[in-house]
Amino acid sequence: MTVSVLVVDDSGFFRKRLTEILTSSGQIKVVGAATNGRDGVELAEKLRPDVITMDYEMPVMDGITAVRNIMGSRPVPVLMFSSLTFEGARVTLDALEAGALDFLPKNFDAIAKNSAQIRQLLTDKIAAVAGSRRQAAAAPPPAPKVVPVRRTGSVGPKDLVMIGTSTGGPAALQTLFKTIPAGFRIPIIMIQHMPGSFTKAFAERLNRLSSLSVKEAEDGERIQAGHVYVAPGGMQLMVDKRNGGSIHIRESDERVNYRPSVDIAFASAAKHYGKKTLAMVLTGMGADGREGARLLKDVGATIWTQDEATCVIYGMPMAVFKEGLSDEV
Repeated sequence: MTVSVLVVDDSGFFRKRLTEILTSSGQIKVVGAATNGRDGVELAEKLRPDVITMDYEMPVMDGITAVRNIMGSRPVPVLMFSSLTFEGARVTLDALEAGALDFLPKNFDAIAKNSAQIRQLLTDKIAAVAGSRRQAAAAPPPAPKVVPVRRTGSVGPKDLVMIGTSTGGPAALQTLFKTIPAGFRIPIIMIQHMPGSFTKAFAERLNRLSSLSVKEAEDGERIQAGHVYVAPGGMQLMVDKRNGGSIHIRESDERVNYRPSVDIAFASAAKHYGKKTLAMVLTGMGADGREGARLLKDVGATIWTQDEATCVIYGMPMAVFKEGLSDEV
């Protein structure tokens, strides 16, 4: 099935190259292009595309305002393009809060080279958001139910909570962290697929929303009760329970697809925290977290997965659930 796409960007070069790359996949048809947010909103209503790609800095109307307008009239899955800067990260997070489903770095060099890798990445991202069950709902996701149905009884005492997520994660995590009470004492390690320049801004945003102390994790720091640690983008995070518990940040092997990787973080928790771990796998594309969950399950840890209905992309939690590794959905 062909996916129809509307491209909204004030750069003529970027519109042209993006259109060429998307069209060359054979799975995507670019049905229109707009040079500013206002035209993008009008074309979205007129053309009714399956997906919209959106720049954030444009004349007449910026991308965030355009996303809000689109979500307020006829919601369409929106994929944002963002600069790899701290300020770009903050703006992208605003766009995700406004209703955009996912984002990609606006890397002109990669687009110009038209490499097979960037073509595949763009195609996969657009196919994923086009097929998302939420279809970029205008309203924020509902708060999770207070008393979920358990299949395995009490989870028992835990020393660590691990959360892994990808596409749709920022919105899901903001919903989750607004509900956690200030007295929650178990430390939380969070692995969100993000570029290195994004995770610090994301941690700061969660810190403002949450009753807990949220920060980007640093190499060698002690794990403290009531604190949340966000794995730095572009790196790998591991935990060690010895000497009271600590975090270790390492350069990533280029052969590892995800940086940070949920599998790697979960594996370290399986080794050092064992059954005292509660691991949660939330919305995201792919299967990162499945093998880590398997290791955790082998040592008696508890695994929870997000339900399909509230996932932007039911990929990562589905991979865990289908392997029979989820204790609770």
